[in-house]
Amino acid sequence: MGEPTEHLITCHLGEILDARGMTLAELSRVAGVSVVNLSVLKNDRAKAIRFSTLTAVCLALGCTPGDLFSVRTQ
Repeated sequence: MGEPTEHLITCHLGEILDARGMTLAELSRVAGVSVVNLSVLKNDRAKAIRFSTLTAVCLALGCTPGDLFSVRTQ
C-alpha cells in the first residue's frame, strides 16, 4: 500500500441535526453517545466509527449510514 492519505469521507451530521431541529445534546441523550464523540463526527475529525455508535446515531435520527456519510471526490 502507498503512503497514508487523508480520508475523503464527509459527515453530514450537522445538516441532519439542523433539518430535524435537534442539538448534539439532544442526540446524545437519545442515542446514548457522548456529546464529545458526536462533535468529533459533526466536525469531520473522526478517523473511525464503531458500528454500535453508527447504529445508535442512525436509529436516533431515523436515517441510514448513506444519509450520514458521503465520499468526496478529490
